[in-house]
Amino acid sequence: MPLTPLGWSPFFEDAFEPYAAAGLIPARITAQHRGAAVLVTADGELRADVAGRLSHEAESGEMPAVGDWVAVRPREEGRATIHAVLPRRTKFSRKEALSRTAEQVVAANIDTVFLVSGLGPDLSARRLERYLTMAWESGAEPVIVLTKIDLVDDVAASVAEIESIAFGVPVHAVNGITGEGLEQLAPYLAHGRTVALLGSSGVGKSTLVNRLYGQEILATRAVRESDGTGRHTTTHRELVLLPQGGLLLDTPGMRELQLWEAEGGLEGAFADITALAATCRFSDCAHRHEPGCAVLAALEQGELAPERLESYRKLQRELLALEARQDARLAAEERRRRRTFAKSLRTDKY
Repeated sequence: MPLTPLGWSPFFEDAFEPYAAAGLIPARITAQHRGAAVLVTADGELRADVAGRLSHEAESGEMPAVGDWVAVRPREEGRATIHAVLPRRTKFSRKEALSRTAEQVVAANIDTVFLVSGLGPDLSARRLERYLTMAWESGAEPVIVLTKIDLVDDVAASVAEIESIAFGVPVHAVNGITGEGLEQLAPYLAHGRTVALLGSSGVGKSTLVNRLYGQEILATRAVRESDGTGRHTTTHRELVLLPQGGLLLDTPGMRELQLWEAEGGLEGAFADITALAATCRFSDCAHRHEPGCAVLAALEQGELAPERLESYRKLQRELLALEARQDARLAAEERRRRRTFAKSLRTDKY
């Protein structure tokens, strides 16, 4: 099959030139299973592992991820080795779970990010602010998709609530089971365009994929009636080529999304606060007690909700803490390199 429907473009063609000369072929990663990647090439599907040199030399966040275009060398029937990752146009990253300070690329080369949230008791404007921060940082176009419209009596009110924190971001309310409202999503799924679905467990991402595909290709589960949430259905990231064109990337539910280098994304997600801050008397205003603070003035006048400002401050603190941990990690790595170098000098001397 041609590569264009998979998102291949002149950007990737130019980047691939050196690898073509070495006899490698281009492929896109559509899924990962226990270390093995599933690839699609012009000649069909392959399973691949990562070359030892790439695995050893790749920094945090540079290892192949779903959505990446890679340079591979086919081996025996149906197998291949990934030798390089082509430059990414966009990437959606988060900090790895637990205490490790490392980048995890959730999806690469995404054109649009569907930030999916179910209406009802699990709808959280604060969680969507976090997702919006990461989406703006990714370089992809964020779109909010509100599912399960049958769970609320006043859909318009719920949409208005989310629109109040989603400056300039389209908000669509749909029903993945009946198909109501799905025609709003068609423009984002044009030929060769890639859309990633991100959201918590049980918000209906897999149901949405099945409905857009036209048949059940991903497993789904009912949510708990007690709180409107669900367990993980999708256990891995998978890129699906739709019959009508466009690609959908379903991802496992992520209730906790830890930020990773998202200062620019924070400004995009909180465009109202960013605009107010630009008019503060002092350029380094912390928006706490400073005179002439436009942010505090908007808060006092009721033009800015206290919970939104607190959400902004919380994410800002998280980014500052992450930056401090990253600096500490880099300093530790530099100390290790110096010790290794000093040891090599002593060894050479004797």
